[in-house]
Amino acid sequence: MKKFFKILIWVLVLALFIGTLAFLAYKSKKKPVVYEIQKPTKINIVKKTIATGSVLPRKEIQIKPQISGIVQEIYLEAGNSIKEGQVIAKIKVIPDMISLNSAESRVNLSQLSFENEKQKFERQKQLYEKKVVSESEYQNAELAFNSAKEELESAKSNLEIIKEGVSKKAETATNTLIRSTISGMVLDIPIKEGNSVIQSNSFNDGTTIAVIADMNDMIFEGKVDETEVGKIVEGMPLKLTIGAIENQHFDANLEYISPKGVEENGAIQFEIKAKVSLKQGQFIRSGYSANADIELERRDSVMAIAEGLITFSGDTAFVNILTSDSITVPQIFDKKKIEIGLSDGINIEVTNGLTWNDQLKGEEKKEKKEDKNQHPPRN
Repeated sequence: MKKFFKILIWVLVLALFIGTLAFLAYKSKKKPVVYEIQKPTKINIVKKTIATGSVLPRKEIQIKPQISGIVQEIYLEAGNSIKEGQVIAKIKVIPDMISLNSAESRVNLSQLSFENEKQKFERQKQLYEKKVVSESEYQNAELAFNSAKEELESAKSNLEIIKEGVSKKAETATNTLIRSTISGMVLDIPIKEGNSVIQSNSFNDGTTIAVIADMNDMIFEGKVDETEVGKIVEGMPLKLTIGAIENQHFDANLEYISPKGVEENGAIQFEIKAKVSLKQGQFIRSGYSANADIELERRDSVMAIAEGLITFSGDTAFVNILTSDSITVPQIFDKKKIEIGLSDGINIEVTNGLTWNDQLKGEEKKEKKEDKNQHPPRN
């Protein structure tokens, strides 16, 4: 009986040992790799470049005063529409004391001269009526009187301009009322009532009263890298994407390519401009950042494969074609030379070497592992 139990124990130990070896051998056995199979597809391939920039009005001007003074009233605010000639603000003139004193002195002297010439003219007129003086002497007296009168009017007008910024003779052309020179929209009014402003002249730009632009005529200003600028021409269509406006694209037409590049971050960039086509009711704010898609080349309805399926040896392109049955494991592939064309960075055109039925080696299939923490749904 004891002998039987000893034999049984040894049999169990041997069975456990053989089972362990079999289990380890099974676990160490490498499973064959299975690859995904892909086929050529018919698609449109578009090669494009992207230019970054912003959308701005074509006509954006700064309104500056022609006289210096203090802003007395402002009639508009940013966002208002405006017509050409419409008044934006009114300026109160603060006269220069030296100029004011000189103008007042000129008026006084002109007044004295006028009264003196007036007396002479009246005296000559009486003598002329009595036939005492000649007609030429009378005419000279009349001319001197009229000249003195005109000089007095001019001196008074000059004094009014210095004090008020406008004379009574030219109230409609007053410089104290700042008017718009174009029709459009007020983008900004950087001054407030009570601010001092300086006139625009040959020595300084003057204080900006308002910034006005035509918001119906917008352009895209961007930059293109030197490697791409040789592939674009004026008249090419662009597609604009504005980050602040979701789910909308705007058409544009390339109008300008800078003949001179500017170095930025070690690369040469060329400025471009494109007219933005706005549909009825569309509105774009000035300064929106935008990206422009520029189509460089296009192929329609061509045979294409994923660019990641291709391997290169020098300048030659190869793909791996499945030669075994699609359900056979391990899979057998054969290297095949192909000719390629246009690429969009994801898909690439195949011009020769493939048929529509060819099965190509893709990525390795990954086994899905069950989540140990996943619990069955409760009823």
